[in-house]
Amino acid sequence: MTVTKPTLAVAMIVKNESKHLRACLESVQGWVDEIVIMDSGSTDDTAKIAAEFGAKFHVNPEWLGFGPQRRLAQSHVESDFVFWLDADERVTPELKQSIVEAVEKNLPSTIYQFARLSWVFGRFIKHCGWYPDKVLRLYPTKLTQYDDSLVHEKVETNGDMQVETLKGDLIHYTYDDIHHYLVKSAGYAKAWAEQREKRGKRSSISQGIIHAIACFVKMYIIKAGFLDGKQGFLLSILSAHSTFVKYADLWVRTSTQPPKD
Repeated sequence: MTVTKPTLAVAMIVKNESKHLRACLESVQGWVDEIVIMDSGSTDDTAKIAAEFGAKFHVNPEWLGFGPQRRLAQSHVESDFVFWLDADERVTPELKQSIVEAVEKNLPSTIYQFARLSWVFGRFIKHCGWYPDKVLRLYPTKLTQYDDSLVHEKVETNGDMQVETLKGDLIHYTYDDIHHYLVKSAGYAKAWAEQREKRGKRSSISQGIIHAIACFVKMYIIKAGFLDGKQGFLLSILSAHSTFVKYADLWVRTSTQPPKD
């Protein structure tokens, strides 16, 4: 009797990722059975690079939000397991081995998380609350999926599922420069404010200030961001700024009026 080994797919949501995509896919080349990419309207060489790796490339230019876009991508996955990657991430050899072994074991109702190590402004961030940044990215395709949150989406879990932590790091090249950080954080802030507004939530400038200060204190002092040198300080400052912006955005949306004609 022949035992069929479970199959594994890499799933991704992308837009204009030609700078990172090739290196990302090279880190999974040869040991995954399927690559599924959901693109939201790239105008660079993203599609061409995906084709070089035999990826199943789908396009949905009407951005739905991070959660819905991931759910749409997963609907195209045919493999037994789905492993989620972002284009700016790389799989280390140790993590690869852990993932392969987990898929081969195929334990029932089990999903997998692992540590993500981020490279920010010239160094790996080991503090600031950023490491180990455990992300839940591997699970049986038919077992679960991401929720429908517009931002900060999460894999849906329940009490019947077991969560195991795999060995090895996922390397994350998160920001190219300060401009990239500001653009990326502004997008997250916008999505966060939109989501809160739809739920009837409100905010204030004072809330933004309080949360921003708390963010800096937590990252730089409590989570020992000072041990990450100048990068730790800069990241803590920028994170506090981003925190203030999202509360300010919600305040503008819900508490201010447009000019009268």
